[in-house]
Amino acid sequence: MRTPPRKFRTLAAILSAGVFLFATQAAFAQTASPPSTTATRPAKVLPDQTSVPSNGPPSTTGQTTGEASRDPTIKQMNEDEKQKVDTKGK
Repeated sequence: MRTPPRKFRTLAAILSAGVFLFATQAAFAQTASPPSTTATRPAKVLPDQTSVPSNGPPSTTGQTTGEASRDPTIKQMNEDEKQKVDTKGK
C-alpha cells in the first residue's frame, strides 16, 4: 500500500484539528454558566457634562480651509454641468 503525498496528509491533519477545535468550543459553550444577575445597569439620571470648553477663538465662516482658488476654466465647466443637472436632471 502506498502512502498518500505529504500535502494530502497535511491537509487531513489541519482539517481534523479544525473539527476537534470546533467541537471543543461548542462543548464549552453549552456548559458555560449564565451571566450573573448582578450586572451594573445604566444610571437613570445622567451626570452633568464634565468636558471643559476650549480656550481657542470661536470658529467663523470667514476662516479659510487652505483650498487654492480654482482655475476659471474649471469653474466655468462646473457651473455648466450644474446647470445641465438642474435643467435636465441626472
